[in-house]
Amino acid sequence: MLLSGALLLTGCGTSPRPASAPPGAARVLDNCGKKVEIRGDGPQRAVSLNQGTTEIMLSLGLADRMAGTATWTDPVMKGLEKAAGGVDRLAENNPSFEKVLDAEPDFVAASFASTLGKGGVATREQFERLGVPTYLSPSDCLGKDNSGDGDGVRTTPLTMDTVHGEVRDLARVFGVEKRGEELVARLKGRVDRATAGLDASGVTLLYWFANAESPYMAGCCGAPGVITRETGAENVFDDTTEEWPQINWETVADRNPDVLVIGDLTRKSQTAESAAAKIRFLETNPVTRNMDAVRHKRYVLLSGQAMNPTIRTVEGVEQVAAALRRFGLAK
Repeated sequence: MLLSGALLLTGCGTSPRPASAPPGAARVLDNCGKKVEIRGDGPQRAVSLNQGTTEIMLSLGLADRMAGTATWTDPVMKGLEKAAGGVDRLAENNPSFEKVLDAEPDFVAASFASTLGKGGVATREQFERLGVPTYLSPSDCLGKDNSGDGDGVRTTPLTMDTVHGEVRDLARVFGVEKRGEELVARLKGRVDRATAGLDASGVTLLYWFANAESPYMAGCCGAPGVITRETGAENVFDDTTEEWPQINWETVADRNPDVLVIGDLTRKSQTAESAAAKIRFLETNPVTRNMDAVRHKRYVLLSGQAMNPTIRTVEGVEQVAAALRRFGLAK
């Protein structure tokens, strides 16, 4: 394995780097119960196991320090196409452990514990026993319980501060802290501009990520919760802390949301992944076709990444805010 420096892997968040630390000195951060110490210039052959962490690295200008990426739900974020084209895509979904090791990584990052854990590509411990340090997005451990079935339960609502913390963490790992601060500032500015003067109080939203037979709808407190709070609207399933509970269509129709926020995914692993397939289902199914949002075609189409805790959650805020204005539902 190629190791650019020793990374010793114990809470989530980031430990501050001493102001006097010279370039190349050790940096220490806490990540989801692991203590990570980075020496030297940081990783030179990083592998990102999820699109979310990949797009952060690409946004930080780190394509030339990446040996691979995997697990994509959407086309790459606009503006990153050229950078992404230079990074080997190991798999569209989870790659095998062996496939990742073949890339000779010196650092492995993932957005979800389901990817970097039991039942996923491999556990963090498996990589670390081979001398490969790992990083898990804090948005999947801070205030979140992944011990049960499904996609986990939020014990504390997610905020963009946690996503910003991930940007800063990865910028520190690679020694590009200034780029991290610049990216965070751009993200904050976009949210401020999108929501300036917006008042959508009393407007109800429903977020449908995937699957027509047993649909995954957003609970109160993940990335859709960030979008809902930033726009001042309400999620019709704010009464569940599950990240993506599977809810029957009769219950959905009974809640009768004003607007349907629909995941427009390109992957093929579930039924009704694309927005077109979802809308076709909604408009032909006898249980859903008479819902107000369906009759008035009040649909907002979001990428899967915008509905996950990533830097593209900002896209979700922008697109939902614009749609609420366009539908005449926001002041």
